[in-house]
Amino acid sequence: MTFRFAEPWVFWLLAAIPLWAVWSWVRQRRAPGVMVSVFGRAAAAGGSWRVTLQWMAPLARGGALAMLVVALARPQELIPHSESSRDAIALQLVVDRSGSMEEPAMFEGERVSRLEAVKRVVRRFVSGDGAMYPGRAGDLIGLVAFGTYADTLSPLTGSHGALIESLERLTVSPDRRERATAIGDGLVLAVARMRAAEDAMKADLEDPDFAFRSKAIVLLTDGENNAGVYSPDDGAALAAEWGVRVYIVGLREASDGGLLANMRRGVMQQHEQAMRSVAEATGGQFWAVDNVSQLGEVYARIDELERTEIRVTETTEIVDLYHVYAVLAFVMLGVEMLLRGLAGGRLP
Repeated sequence: MTFRFAEPWVFWLLAAIPLWAVWSWVRQRRAPGVMVSVFGRAAAAGGSWRVTLQWMAPLARGGALAMLVVALARPQELIPHSESSRDAIALQLVVDRSGSMEEPAMFEGERVSRLEAVKRVVRRFVSGDGAMYPGRAGDLIGLVAFGTYADTLSPLTGSHGALIESLERLTVSPDRRERATAIGDGLVLAVARMRAAEDAMKADLEDPDFAFRSKAIVLLTDGENNAGVYSPDDGAALAAEWGVRVYIVGLREASDGGLLANMRRGVMQQHEQAMRSVAEATGGQFWAVDNVSQLGEVYARIDELERTEIRVTETTEIVDLYHVYAVLAFVMLGVEMLLRGLAGGRLP
């Protein structure tokens, strides 16, 4: 907030006030007065309160003139306003929690499960780390996990703290019947949740044309689709129909930290090609990584691809304050008139 005068040149008029004061004093001195034959008697009479008021009246008029000059200079208060708006981005994070995600791996010098390594990367992706990830503030993010079955752990929300809490509670089910890999079901559920959230926003805003500026799914898996009702191709078709890009991260790492055995290599290559087709069918991408240590770079790349565009509109509100000084000027003129009325006129 700043203060300025729109017409500062008007302050040159202030120079006229001292000239007016001198002229008024000279005129008063030349005015005829009462002749007193005995000066001592007049002095003994002392001063009167009316004399004091007569001196105060010109001061009030001078102050009134000064306030009028200030008002004419148009004092203004400048109040800046900065309004930022962003197009809504919706991200669904889909994480594999099948039995193989319990396998140990080296991550940042520590031996942890694959799932724990993924959780750490996803946490930084969402909240930011001040280095590789700036954070996803302002974006709507949801969390879906899948093993044999797909579950929504967090709906699309801008409250990322609640989403991180759901992520921290994510574990591999101890029930072996729930440790398979239903990639298709996880993908379909994520797309359906996103569509439902967009429809809910349309209803809340009463805007049938509302749409998220960007809709994307980031799916991580370390296995092949071997469970569930839907295939990954079903999920890809649904995502493409509803304008949702799918990014898939395939984790190749074996239990001993090396590549998969030769007997599995051919099958994995076919799986990776299928996942690549799923991602590209929606306008997304597929990455295959050999170990969890490479996940950070991949998620950082996805973070760059799906960024919120923030538009900042800056305006300045101008509040004129001249009326305050004009009112003060008229008040002081009223005070002058009152003082002159109380003091009475000069004797001829």
